[in-house]
Amino acid sequence: MADSKMTAQNFVSLCDQLCAKDKELKSIVDRFGHPPMWTRPANFESLIHIILEQQVSLASALAALNKLKEKIGIITPQSLLALSDEELRACYFSRQKTLYARHLASSILSQDLIIDALENMPDDQVRIQLKKIKGIGDWTADVFLMFALQRADIFPIGDLALVNAMRKVKNLQPAASKEQLLQIAESWRPHRSVASMILWHFYLSERKKSV
Repeated sequence: MADSKMTAQNFVSLCDQLCAKDKELKSIVDRFGHPPMWTRPANFESLIHIILEQQVSLASALAALNKLKEKIGIITPQSLLALSDEELRACYFSRQKTLYARHLASSILSQDLIIDALENMPDDQVRIQLKKIKGIGDWTADVFLMFALQRADIFPIGDLALVNAMRKVKNLQPAASKEQLLQIAESWRPHRSVASMILWHFYLSERKKSV
């Protein structure tokens, strides 16, 4: 049985429940409104997109994804594997991400990873399945769980924007440890994904203000 999910129907209500018990999250929603419920399809393209987002800006990753779409149309394991390394490099794939994308595509074609099967697995089992793939670690698995599978209780501690927003909102020292952050996030269970989206909303809204 899959773990609890966020839906378009319950998302605002879950935000309000969190805000009722956390004054800092409430101040974000009071100031900037409810966050969008960011979602992506649970498919191969979304996993490629998240791999492209590793350690680069969202804009750079989206540029690479769009370049790949221009090249092959619908992004499938077969169409990606048909490209040479040079063609992937022309789509802004680094050597490392070319390796990761090829391994993911091959794993899907060999059925070592069946994306559709992830929908009905608990969060921990989804992580185990995804992390068998070269280049997929905790952050990539967490983002897929949140955005593609809409799981409600994910806290991607490896996300720098989220951590920076949390430090600012909670008035923490820059040296605040991972353990401190995780301890604060415990109070948001079983809706840590929703809290994360509120914090990302704060981060993006603040950046927009400063432009």
